[in-house]
Amino acid sequence: MNKVFRQRVIIIFLILLILAAAIFSLGLGSSSVSFDRIVPTILGSGTLKEEMVLFSLRLPRVLLTIFAGMALALSGAILQSITRNDLADPGIIGINAGAGIGISIFFLYFPIKAETFIYALPIVAFISAIFIAFLIYIFSYTKGMGIQPIKLVLVGVGFSMACSGGMVVVISSAEDEKVNFISKWLAGSIWGTDWPFIVALLPWLIILIPFTLYKAGKLDLLAFSEPVAVGVGVQVEKERIVLLISAVALAAAAVSVTGGIAFIGLMAPHIAKSLVGPRNHLFIPIAILIGGLLLLIADTLGRNLLDSEDISAGIITALIGAPYFIFLLLRKK
Repeated sequence: MNKVFRQRVIIIFLILLILAAAIFSLGLGSSSVSFDRIVPTILGSGTLKEEMVLFSLRLPRVLLTIFAGMALALSGAILQSITRNDLADPGIIGINAGAGIGISIFFLYFPIKAETFIYALPIVAFISAIFIAFLIYIFSYTKGMGIQPIKLVLVGVGFSMACSGGMVVVISSAEDEKVNFISKWLAGSIWGTDWPFIVALLPWLIILIPFTLYKAGKLDLLAFSEPVAVGVGVQVEKERIVLLISAVALAAAAVSVTGGIAFIGLMAPHIAKSLVGPRNHLFIPIAILIGGLLLLIADTLGRNLLDSEDISAGIITALIGAPYFIFLLLRKK
């Protein structure tokens, strides 16, 4: 089967899967709305209670998890190409933790109005994460050889632990309510479950998805060795830095409203590559959709597995992603 045709078939199938998973998620929970009432309610024929449950509680959360999963998957795809490292993921190599420490400091020490806080979060997360990302980049870079894949993971894990430790120090003297918020963020709890959070996240996707697809050819070349990329006229350092900034922006925007969720950016690109191959313009659209689907399923499971309390989506993704990461690590030896 032609790979372009195959890609289109898979994209249609994934869109249908996301729609089915979204409807399933909308119908589950303590204040359930029967499945046969979901579509009529969305179309404006629901009762006041049904409209409140769907439009104020469920639908924003479902859309947010889909969009955040898409952003994390695209971030992971970019990182894997520019570092030539199949183990790269914004959660594993410290970018999420870098965003987290910035959010923690901002949340604890820069109190601003709630309506401004929501839109400032992705920017604060980006500034903090880009600083950590460039430190990781510098420590992982070897002159004449470029980024060393295993070294990048080790340095990233080290920075991630340092940032997580920094967050513990920062919150050690904070009020209990604020400590609870940071703790939930660290666990990957979907907390930004209202429409303004979607408005804060969506522009980053609208800008950076087309930009990354435009750069797909450059990503293909960067995935080769540095001499090959330079030999065909690619300005390696310039392209790598621009794309690194894009990957950090996507991850920071996502985790600023979902918490520290890892492994989506690792798993989604790998699954997509196994379906259509390693060409970026083919697998990136599929990886984006898989990322949205994975996080939606993780959050739906986390909300409904236990009757007494929710399990953070970050814990569900870690339970699936950690064994997968170990498998990839062993395979690379």
